[in-house]
Amino acid sequence: MTTTAELQTRPTVRATVRRPFNWGQLVVHLILSLVGIACLLPMLLIVSISLSSEREIALNGYRLWPQGFTLFAYEYILQQPGQILRAYGVTAFVTAVGTLSGLLVCSLLAYPLSRQDYIFRRPLSFYVFFTLLFNGGMVPFYILMTRYLGLKDNILALILPYMVTAWYVLILRTSFAQLPIDLLDAARIDGAGEWRIFFQIVLPLSKPVLATIGLFFVLRYWNDWFLALLFMNRADLYPLQYLLYVLMTNINVLASNPQTVGIPIPVQSTRMAMAVLAFGPALFTFLLLQKHFVRGITIGGLKG
Repeated sequence: MTTTAELQTRPTVRATVRRPFNWGQLVVHLILSLVGIACLLPMLLIVSISLSSEREIALNGYRLWPQGFTLFAYEYILQQPGQILRAYGVTAFVTAVGTLSGLLVCSLLAYPLSRQDYIFRRPLSFYVFFTLLFNGGMVPFYILMTRYLGLKDNILALILPYMVTAWYVLILRTSFAQLPIDLLDAARIDGAGEWRIFFQIVLPLSKPVLATIGLFFVLRYWNDWFLALLFMNRADLYPLQYLLYVLMTNINVLASNPQTVGIPIPVQSTRMAMAVLAFGPALFTFLLLQKHFVRGITIGGLKG
């Protein structure tokens, strides 16, 4: 019989299991690293060109590091800082109000579509899906916004057209359908109404997909300039993207004018400086919401 002392003095033998090297995982990491570098290089190139002198760009082309470092392009754009700041304010207001309103409206539409007991679920789902395939066209849209709704030179013209997007509604509907029905039934047994279930149970459990759709709304509103081109004639209501478009058009006109020959106009560097001013805040927003992005897309992409 083995005594306790012998068990204590007996050396312990541990089998060391060596995991085999995973070449497939290494290949995936290398591919993703290359994709990440490919996405990062254009952004670095844009920043580098915006900080380069126009003469060096004309002589040496584009480089990943600034040539003849200068802030002249930013100084040229910011000659009237009040105009840029006002455009930032308009864009920030439109983005914030449009994103929150769009999330609310799309969620309110998607929730009944996710309910199996809603009698109008199929026809309403078909109506939403139909708008992905067909629309009334540009001319009826313009007439509706200007003549019937009277939204010419109105900031609502920058918000309302994008507030309800069929694709976002379908993603939210699929995500809501994944929620456990027993949890909702238990809330009804406890006396909760549909509004309380929606705001206190459904929305808190759907934060990842809401963050993802919110990011889509932010990028769409922040980068939009087309609605301003159609409906805005007042300079004080120009959003940032449309203001940069107008400034770029003016710079091109000045550069092609014979009377401005010999006057330094930073055409190339100004274009890139405008791009930096435009994508900076949107990039910061994406970094804040990226942890919810993949999870939200995965949840919203599952078949309900």
